[in-house]
This record gives sequence, C-alpha cells and structure tokens, in this order.
Amino acid sequence: METYQVDLSEIALRIRREIVRMVYNAQSGHPGGSLSVADILTVLYFKEMNIDPKNPNDPKRDRLILSKGHASPALYATLALRGFFPVSDLAGFRKIDSHLEGHVSREIPGVEVSTGSLGQGLGVGVGMALASRLNGFNYHVYVILGDGEMEEGNVWESLMAGYKYKLNNLVAILDRNGIQLDGYTRDIMPLHDIHAMVESFGWNVIEIDGHSFSEIEDAIEKSKRSERPTFIIANTVKGKGVDFMENNPKYHGSPPESEDLYRRAMRQLGEEI
Repeated sequence: METYQVDLSEIALRIRREIVRMVYNAQSGHPGGSLSVADILTVLYFKEMNIDPKNPNDPKRDRLILSKGHASPALYATLALRGFFPVSDLAGFRKIDSHLEGHVSREIPGVEVSTGSLGQGLGVGVGMALASRLNGFNYHVYVILGDGEMEEGNVWESLMAGYKYKLNNLVAILDRNGIQLDGYTRDIMPLHDIHAMVESFGWNVIEIDGHSFSEIEDAIEKSKRSERPTFIIANTVKGKGVDFMENNPKYHGSPPESEDLYRRAMRQLGEEI
C-alpha cells in the first residue's frame, strides 16, 4: 500500500475550503456537518487508513463508510485531495452532468457505499467487518455517524450485532456536533449519556475532541488494540472554521447566501477570493 506524508492541519484547511467552495458554487449542500468532520477524515485518509488511490479496489484495503451521507462535500474533497479523482471534478458538485451527487455514491472512486438514508451505514460496516474475517483478511472498517442519526433503530441493532460477533476490526465514529436538520439534538431527541448507553452494548467507548489530530490518532490506535468493536465519540463543532456557520442550525443544509459571506468564509479558511 502507498505511504503518504502530509501536514494534517494544512490538508484539513484545504478540505474545508473545498467544502465551502462546492456548496457555494452549487448553492446547495450541507456545509455544517461537512466542516465538523473534516479533521476526522484528514486523520483517517492521510495518516491511519491502509489505502492506495492507484488501487482503490485492493481487497485488503481499509474501508470507510460515511453513514451520514449528506456530508458528501467533506468526503469528496478528501478523496480528491488524496488522489482518487481530479480536484477539478469538485466544481461539478450537485450538477446534472457530474458524478458528484448530493449524497455519496458508490460510483465515485474511493466511495465504498452509497449512503443518504440515515441509520444504514453501521449495519453495512458490520457486514464488511465480518467479511474481512471470513475472507482471511485483516482490514479495518470505519463508519462515521451523525448524532441525529443515532435516533435510528438500525444503529442500535447494529451495535448489538457488532458486539455479538466480537468485531474488533470495526470502529464507529460519532460526529457529535449537537445539531441535526431541524435544530439542536438536545431539543429533538436527547442522547443523554451516550457513552454509558453504547458501553452497555458491550463496545469499547472512547470520547475525544474531534478537532484534535492527536486525540483522533490516539483513539484510532487504541481501537486497534481492543478485543471489542470500538465506538469513538468525537465532540465537534458544526460549521467548524467559519464563524457564522459554527453552532448554527441554519447551515446544516444551506450554503453561504451571498458573495460577501462566501468571501468571508474563504478568508477565514486562509484564501482570499
């Protein structure tokens, strides 16, 4: 597999710029939850995962499932910068003649599963982790979930299955930014003590700052030494890096609505427009 060295903070900043550029140009998309997960994707794709863009279908590769498929701008930007397809393709996001659909699609190089209907990704991850064992491979499966998605019953069924089959090559990462489509998760359906809840299902639970590269890396390394599946609660900020988007439910699914706001966002992310 290919080795890759990069400054994580710089690549995360580039991912965030591409996220904002994509949703602004399309005047459509989900910037908030894409920005909140950028640091996690950076660590996975540029530090931890065993992958090779030149051989994206290697049967021994690690797999990532973006179960919160509406955060497609984050994954598309990550895959493009990692070399799975040209960065110039990002300009076609959500356009009729582009392969970059609003929710992630399996047709795109580097995307393992088409997602968008929430609650399904972890179940697919359970299946992939089982397949690794049955096929005699040793790859890891990472599943990124949204905290609004934790309201789906399928997630909890999958947690039970992951523990039953002792899938220690399965890692679920909860992007806990506290906001979903209709507002704050605490008002819509509180998660209460999610750490204790998931732990009671038999999983190894680790809670981290989802914007700390060192904490993300450490949690991933600990998951590799666990005899149980691992659930990482990554506390994040919705809209991270753009002041008017941070912790603002409006930008769950809305682009910057003016050129001035777009320029302001890009300036904060290190690029003058």
